[in-house]
Parts: sequence; C-alpha cells; structure tokens
Amino acid sequence: MKKIKYWLVGASWKGDDQKDAFYRRGYWEMGYSDNDKPNFAEKRDSIDEGDRVAVKSMDGKGKSTITIHALGIVKEVADGKVYIDWKITDVNRQVASKGKFSTIHGPHFYDDEWIRQVFCI
Repeated sequence: MKKIKYWLVGASWKGDDQKDAFYRRGYWEMGYSDNDKPNFAEKRDSIDEGDRVAVKSMDGKGKSTITIHALGIVKEVADGKVYIDWKITDVNRQVASKGKFSTIHGPHFYDDEWIRQVFCI
C-alpha cells in the first residue's frame, strides 16, 4: 500500500496572492518556470495522486509561524499543475513554521506530530 505524502505549498507570486484563483480553478502551480527553479519542479513532479496538500503563507518577516489556508487531496499532476480536490479553503490556522517559507515543501508523512497539526480538520 502506498504511503500518503504531505506537501506544503505557497500561493504568493511576487506578493500577488493566488489562493482564490487556485481554489476556483482546482489546481496549484508554482510561480516560477521549471528552468528557474528545477528543484521546485522536481518536488512538484514527485507529488502523486492521493497525496495531501496544504496552502500556507508566511506570517511576516521574523515570525516563527505560518498560516495554513486550505487542505486538499491531489487528483493529478500534469503540465506543471497539481490538480487538487480542495476539501476546505478557510482553515486560517497558525502553526510553527519549521522553516517552511519557500514555494514547496515535502514530502512529509503523517507520523510527524507537526504534520498532524497542519493537516487536522
């Protein structure tokens, strides 16, 4: 049986919040080209159907927390997009940042207490 992976992703492109567009369109994508950020593209492409995604944002410069905004289940990864069945888009939960400030973080697994805090409903 495949172990579910958990991912944290950002939704701000140079200060422009993309969250609502992502929710409406049913996907998440990076704000960078694959050539500019190949390490992010590699992570994105290792996301699998059934994996879990949380949209997060920084709480401000120097803060030790991030805010979780939405949770969803991956349907497909194709053409640079991660198609997601958004389960909840109004979470608004602060958690310790654990250094998760960039565009994509993972994979993580549910046996991590911090991941359970991020993904609990």
